[in-house]
Amino acid sequence: MIIVAGEALIDLVPTGLRDVDGLDAGPDDGLPALLPRRGGGPYNTAVALARLGTPTAFCSRLSTDRFGQALMSGLRADGVDTSLVRRGPEPTALAVAHVGDDGSAAYSFHVEGTADRLFTAPDALPGAARAVSFGTCSLALEPGASAYEDLMRRASARGLFTALDPNVRPGIVPDADAYRARFRSWLPHVTLLKLSEEDAAWLTGGEGDPADAAREWLAAGPYAVVLTRGGAGLTVLTRDGLELSVPGEPVTVVDTIGAGDTVNAALLHRLDGHGALTASPALDARQWRDILAFAARAAAVTCSRAGARPPHAGELAVSPVG
Repeated sequence: MIIVAGEALIDLVPTGLRDVDGLDAGPDDGLPALLPRRGGGPYNTAVALARLGTPTAFCSRLSTDRFGQALMSGLRADGVDTSLVRRGPEPTALAVAHVGDDGSAAYSFHVEGTADRLFTAPDALPGAARAVSFGTCSLALEPGASAYEDLMRRASARGLFTALDPNVRPGIVPDADAYRARFRSWLPHVTLLKLSEEDAAWLTGGEGDPADAAREWLAAGPYAVVLTRGGAGLTVLTRDGLELSVPGEPVTVVDTIGAGDTVNAALLHRLDGHGALTASPALDARQWRDILAFAARAAAVTCSRAGARPPHAGELAVSPVG
């Protein structure tokens, strides 16, 4: 089982255009109407993992309001284990998506006093857990951030594979330098660090090459760093000195909402297929090329439709692991 720990929220997505499925997809002229969609980086990752066929549990705190009920229903509909989800009466967090002409998405957040910020870590993780994934707003917003951080350290100490996707949202980070220092403190407890080139640039204050930063972060603890480069593809750097890239999959982009979360899930799913969800994995170039290519295909499907709608396993042409 892979446990995904972090926030769930409601994305308010502009409507007006139509995607390949005929659903509202993008902004109209003027001020667009907003369509609520289930979201949040960790939530999307959990749903994407389950859709790919990986036993998955979600660890979070959700509101008892109507949005929270919808989030719980979405998890259950996709077969995500919700036994680690706690509930509270505070409102659900909202993220307003602003979609550019190229389909790229930026967000503004409404998170004060929301249920997810009052997360408390479970006393213990299930014995079936083999990996735990963390990231996004949940690691930036107190008091919940400290609880997720504690869970990360405990999972690492237990010898579990730990994945981190910081998915930085600068607008909710109260102190950039403090967050950057905190990020570096997590690295000794992380097996896989996945982040975008934009995240890497922000975490380094815009100085230097993201690949150079990745090498520096590798020295602090992770086994591997995967950099996502949008349509240009993905690059992995490992503690063993391996560095390789795969191109992105050609796709007509409706929007990029949930694409990074889909990559996160696809990496974990395919790593699991290679038997690499251990605290000290060992993978060769052929295996990494397969893992990255699978993640690129999965992300392309998500980009082809509006909102965070990750693919099911049957939508991806998958060769056997071996």
